[in-house]
Amino acid sequence: MIELFKKLFETPTGTQTDTHHRCQLAAAVLLVEVAAIDQNFQPAETTALMQILAGKFQLSETEVSDLESQARQAQATASSLHEYTRVLNEHFSDQEKIELVANMWQVAYADGELDKYEEYIIRRVSELLYVAHSDFIRAKHWAREGQ
Repeated sequence: MIELFKKLFETPTGTQTDTHHRCQLAAAVLLVEVAAIDQNFQPAETTALMQILAGKFQLSETEVSDLESQARQAQATASSLHEYTRVLNEHFSDQEKIELVANMWQVAYADGELDKYEEYIIRRVSELLYVAHSDFIRAKHWAREGQ
């Protein structure tokens, strides 16, 4: 477990593959955080999360399952969102950050209910990723209409 965190937070001297995996894991942890924040991780949220990860990162079913498992472990022991958003701020474009926020809304709406804690965590991550409030709102509307 400690090795997982060391890999996630190493300085960016690793290979492009290492950086790509760190970004994948950071994004996955934030998506898991949305699903878990209300203490009610629904199967529909898991399905949405897996579909988002597979599509966003072009991963096989096995790779998605491994990433989701790693993300759940990391999320369960994380003390702060800053570690994950820092990785994404370093490597994601503004558009990728907005897409991630939209994906977080998709996970939140997947079970048919938007919990106040889900909305709070998405708002908080959006702020940490420096996503404009107007983009935050557009992403929310887009995800709600897509459900």
